[in-house]
Amino acid sequence: MMQRLRDWGFTREWQQGKRGEYLVLLQAILIIGFLLLPVYRPSSWVINTPLLFYLRWGFLIGLEVTALVFILKGLQDLGENLTPLPYPKDDGQLVRSGVYSLVRHPLYSSLVFAGLGWAIFQLSLSHLIATVILLIFLDIKARREETWLTQKYPEYTDYQQRVKKLIPGLY
Repeated sequence: MMQRLRDWGFTREWQQGKRGEYLVLLQAILIIGFLLLPVYRPSSWVINTPLLFYLRWGFLIGLEVTALVFILKGLQDLGENLTPLPYPKDDGQLVRSGVYSLVRHPLYSSLVFAGLGWAIFQLSLSHLIATVILLIFLDIKARREETWLTQKYPEYTDYQQRVKKLIPGLY
């Protein structure tokens, strides 16, 4: 276990947060908070037609399948470059193929898609707000990560110009 943590880039000085350790901790807290968050559905948010019922299911399936594909393909494409830290591995390589040709941070995207799918399915204002908070946090984390990636890989700047950050074709 300790060797795996070292392989991922964790050091004995993790308390200093030089590799984004606190960002990983905060992300875990946000995800756990999302999972434990009660559903708050305003009384005016009612599904009273079959069309709205099926649209809600369609959004859920579409977003959750997209999230699943992004996370599984993202993990596969990263391979040995995988680290939970936003700081790139010392012996890592820049991955720009596979799902990384669609978005620069597909693992973050998957969290946003999954959260949005759940919020729409539950018609939950609380989960919609939590998804927006998670999106803002992941955007901030991605910016920090991209600073490190640009320092390590000079070609990252060109990659940033060609590929969107979190949402294919949009952002």
